[in-house]
Amino acid sequence: MTLANLLAIQRLLAFSATPEGVQRLLAAAVRNLADAQLAQLSAENRFDAAYKCIMQCAMLGLWACGYRTSTSQPGHHQTALQALPLTMGLPNDIIIVLDALRKQRNLNDYEGDPVSDAVVSECLAQAQALLAHTRQFLQTQFPDLLAISKTN
Repeated sequence: MTLANLLAIQRLLAFSATPEGVQRLLAAAVRNLADAQLAQLSAENRFDAAYKCIMQCAMLGLWACGYRTSTSQPGHHQTALQALPLTMGLPNDIIIVLDALRKQRNLNDYEGDPVSDAVVSECLAQAQALLAHTRQFLQTQFPDLLAISKTN
């Protein structure tokens, strides 16, 4: 499946990212990663914050490539994660782990399944790695999206 195919079946929408929007979402991902590291938060809240960072990074990859998920369609989190090999070149073994975290998030959010410390640690490690990868991807492939505007 290509990004164009996902656009054709309305899993993705065309989108023109702005430097301001990209920088705002990147800053939100950084804040969520910091929140995920706060030991005084519950495991569920730490997991949620780390997972949110992962999703924000996946969105940044799509935005940079000219797309965003269709949030009116079910499965937009899954679409964003499965697009990571196409947007930021992530290997499939990482996508499998990220998708397992997505499934755990759904179980926690919709069924109240507890989140273990091991799952929190894995989600945090994946969020840290993906954020670093996202920054590098943007710096090398789309530096104009990280450029600070000189106009006020």
